[in-house]
Amino acid sequence: MIEHVYRLAKRSAAAEVVVVTDDERIRASCAAFGADVEMSSASHPSGTDRIAELAVRRAWSADTVIVNVQADEPLLPPALIDQAAALLADDPAADIATLCTPIRNLAEYLDPNVVKVVAQDSGRALYFSRAPVPWNRDGAAAGFASQRAFQGSFRHLGLYAYRVTALRRLAATPPSLLERIERLEQLRALQLGLSIQVGIACELPGPGVDSPADLRLVESLMSGVRSDE
Repeated sequence: MIEHVYRLAKRSAAAEVVVVTDDERIRASCAAFGADVEMSSASHPSGTDRIAELAVRRAWSADTVIVNVQADEPLLPPALIDQAAALLADDPAADIATLCTPIRNLAEYLDPNVVKVVAQDSGRALYFSRAPVPWNRDGAAAGFASQRAFQGSFRHLGLYAYRVTALRRLAATPPSLLERIERLEQLRALQLGLSIQVGIACELPGPGVDSPADLRLVESLMSGVRSDE
């Protein structure tokens, strides 16, 4: 799966694609298929901190745009990598850029594994939550389980573009209260006052892989499809 995601990322307009890991087994596997791969400290609490270490090691300039692609997203369209990077590059006042898609059904809206985002009309993120937000007060007259409205809600995609300055600030700050409560590291950025620009994804990504059942589903969707086609 890592090789597949790596080759998808190589199809984007990125100047370079690097795998960063703290696991020697992953490093060896990536080196075997020719990836540019770097080891990081095993003490990092998140992938953001791991990438920040790499940015320092490679002496990337403060305004360099880095896109963090998760290795468990084998159906991520490469166009979304380019979209996130462009969203940040075109907005000098933004520190981070990310993407979202409209919520498609009630089950998705109520699922705590689906992260929701609420943004200003300009696209600046106001909040991210595992809770169903925005909450339609009049759609759940009989309490939480009776909710039937989800229109106007957006699902956050776990794809981030950072400037190196923002990465360094995040890595130098411990997890925030909201981040610890929701288990969402982007809330650390919001509590620090960093600006996150949110765009609506130009393509719908396929499902990610968070469980064996997800893997079986993705394998069935990918049947007969090659990453280098």
